Amino acid sequence: MKPLFRFFWILLVLALAQLACGLNNPASTPDSPAAEALPTMPALTQEAIFPTETGLPPQPAVAESRMLTVEFPPQIRAGDSDLIRLTLEVDELGNLTATAETAGNVTQGEVVQIPNIYETHNIVAEARFDMAGVQINPSGAISEPLRPGQTVTYYWSVRAEDVGIYRGTLWFYLRFVPLDGGAEQRQALSAQKIEIEAVNFFGLKAQPARFLGAAGTVVSAILGMPFLEGILKWLWRKVRKA
Repeated sequence: MKPLFRFFWILLVLALAQLACGLNNPASTPDSPAAEALPTMPALTQEAIFPTETGLPPQPAVAESRMLTVEFPPQIRAGDSDLIRLTLEVDELGNLTATAETAGNVTQGEVVQIPNIYETHNIVAEARFDMAGVQINPSGAISEPLRPGQTVTYYWSVRAEDVGIYRGTLWFYLRFVPLDGGAEQRQALSAQKIEIEAVNFFGLKAQPARFLGAAGTVVSAILGMPFLEGILKWLWRKVRKA
């Protein structure tokens, strides 16, 4: 009976061992839900470790400094017109200063930064001058293509019919047009405040004042003629003798 007992003992041990393996590994049976293959985790990348802000385009490198200069007359004659100038020129060394084309005009300026994305975008410089109560020509926005190192200049003619102080703003924008046909972007770069006073001459507007000035010039020219002095002296002698 000993060999038979040993045989049953071995079978019992094997059965218990198989039962223990089944309890420790329930995924080993094909009918168990845990037997399905687990999804593999993606490998970590640099983007996953250092995520970037989604939905925002990368900021272009700023490489070109330019001087934006505005020149305007502090006073104009009512009924007359004058010019306002805006210039954008390269300021590589940072030593450009605002200079006036016309004596007596006011100049003001600031250094602005132009993104260096000429290889991927067309850059358009756009300016607009707003001032209530005066006639502005041209009205609306003026656009000029911008190229590396190239100077752009804008002019406006302003005319005030009535005496007074007029305040306005000169806006300057950059438009970025992608070469691949993507969406256009627009960036405001400067807003220059401008104040101009319209004055008159003894209560006269520009046209009557010009006529008066011309008449004064003619009278001065006549009085300055040499023969006129002789005629006046001759008349004075006649008056004294009489």
